[in-house]
Amino acid sequence: MNNFTIEKDGFRLNGEPFRIISGAIHYFRVPAEYWRDRLTKLRACGFNTVETYISWNLHEMNEGEFDYSGMLDFEKFLEIAQELGLYAIVRPGPYICSEWDFGGLPWWLLKNDSINLRCMDKAYIAAVDRFFDSLIPRLAKHQLTNGGNVILVQVENEYGSYGDDSEYIRYIADGLRSRGITVPLFTSDGAEYQMLTGGTLPDIHKTANFGSRAKEQFDFLRKYQPDGPLMCAEYWNGWFDHWGEEHHSRDPQDAAASLDEILSLGASVSAYMFHGGTNFGYMNGANCYGSYEPTVSSYDDDAPLNENGEPTEKYYKFKEVVSKYAPIPDIEMPEPIKKKRYGEIAFTQSARLFDNLDVLSKPVESVAPMTMEKLGCGYGFVLYKTVVRGPREAQEVRLQEVHDRGYIYRDEKFVGIQYRNDEKNQCKIAIDPQGNELAVLVENMGRVNYGANLKDPKGITQGIGFGNNFVYHWQNYPLPFDDISKVRFSDGAAVFDGTPLFLKAEIELDECCDTFVKLPGFKKGIIIVNNRVLSRYWEKGPQRSAYLPAPFLKEGKNEIVILELEGFDKPSVLLDDQPDLG
Repeated sequence: MNNFTIEKDGFRLNGEPFRIISGAIHYFRVPAEYWRDRLTKLRACGFNTVETYISWNLHEMNEGEFDYSGMLDFEKFLEIAQELGLYAIVRPGPYICSEWDFGGLPWWLLKNDSINLRCMDKAYIAAVDRFFDSLIPRLAKHQLTNGGNVILVQVENEYGSYGDDSEYIRYIADGLRSRGITVPLFTSDGAEYQMLTGGTLPDIHKTANFGSRAKEQFDFLRKYQPDGPLMCAEYWNGWFDHWGEEHHSRDPQDAAASLDEILSLGASVSAYMFHGGTNFGYMNGANCYGSYEPTVSSYDDDAPLNENGEPTEKYYKFKEVVSKYAPIPDIEMPEPIKKKRYGEIAFTQSARLFDNLDVLSKPVESVAPMTMEKLGCGYGFVLYKTVVRGPREAQEVRLQEVHDRGYIYRDEKFVGIQYRNDEKNQCKIAIDPQGNELAVLVENMGRVNYGANLKDPKGITQGIGFGNNFVYHWQNYPLPFDDISKVRFSDGAAVFDGTPLFLKAEIELDECCDTFVKLPGFKKGIIIVNNRVLSRYWEKGPQRSAYLPAPFLKEGKNEIVILELEGFDKPSVLLDDQPDLG
């Protein structure tokens, strides 16, 4: 039987010394049709292992209902990796961070106001147990000891950055073991006192996460782990982007030099990311250290393979470095995946959101506005509507703790925007003697994925006020836009009237190729392709294109729909053959 062990002097594969040279590729960020392409390129670069998280929030999108199909068939991903001669490191969470919505935790946990996350809270642990009961036996089949390729499994993720419940870490580790995990377990944390003190247990192998200064980082790790193999479980060779920032990039030579330093010290490594992929749909996360910073839809991460899977200069620099420490296999690189510029396409139909609420949502009546989670809506938007009695002189509309961006309308006329980061209320309205309808559309722009503000319910979280008074008795419309097939479109691209507008374009394809959706002159919204939410867009950048992979298209008629929230110049969309990430 094959085995992988952790000894005082290093890793052992079937008794022989083994250095892990791994790259992170997350199956859930890459179309399943492209897994073999990306994994082949990883192996051809000299890497011997692939690392992936498991995304709980996708596998259990609805509480108690599990999905392992299509892009979620992680077992198929592991099988392809094994066919290519790659070992695997799997990080099943339950929390993964990863700049992913809610750090991979499922949205429905937040239906419970009193739940405490990532600790021995009974409600949280019950949900984790159900997830692990479903997931871990599937994972266990793919361990090296069972004829598969999984050599390491992580316990939680960077827990030292969040808490210090050692009973919880023990519970997660024991839960992996009791459900059939026999390969070695490990933890990964930043090389800092607090992180290593709170994030692991004495009997679990410790690894460090960093992007530079390898010797310094490993020297610190040795204070907590005097022997055993050194490993950087996340070598940050690039970085992610928030909306409104400049696009992050790291000089390829500098990144290669840091990789070289890690390997020169005899350590193992996992490049984070080797191929980032895409936060398709609404799956981007956010940071919140005082101000709220949502991550863009692209997860290119300035990785060796770019967002659409093409080798970059960094790829070839890494290959040069790896060749100094390990043989480069004689593997033929896959044929380049074809990209195509389909050109500019006019939007030929349109529909107002307010005219289609009846086919998009069923309102829930409540005294106070309800959060998205309480409405059973995980992602997208929620619209709140009521009638405010008059007369009232002009006063501020107060969206108390709006998460995240609220659009305010009086009698279906736009009056202002309240963003989560705004320090003051942004608009005033007066109320006529007969009263006026007040509507607030709130966009969930991504749940916080890291740090103390992880508990991040969406929508209006503390009420809506008019002046100093709270307004009560609301209709709540959950709007995930996961099915827009019943929207009543009219011919022609309507002039934007200040309220949310759907625009639809159609394109006939006889060849499906990768392409990039660009919307010059549009301000903010979402892109829906063939009734599937593809991406967010926002004029503030840095991302100015959305990756549309060929598997999301079909021969024949394809529909591209956008929901524009703030206005546009020209009613057309460009399908280009080049990305623009800023």
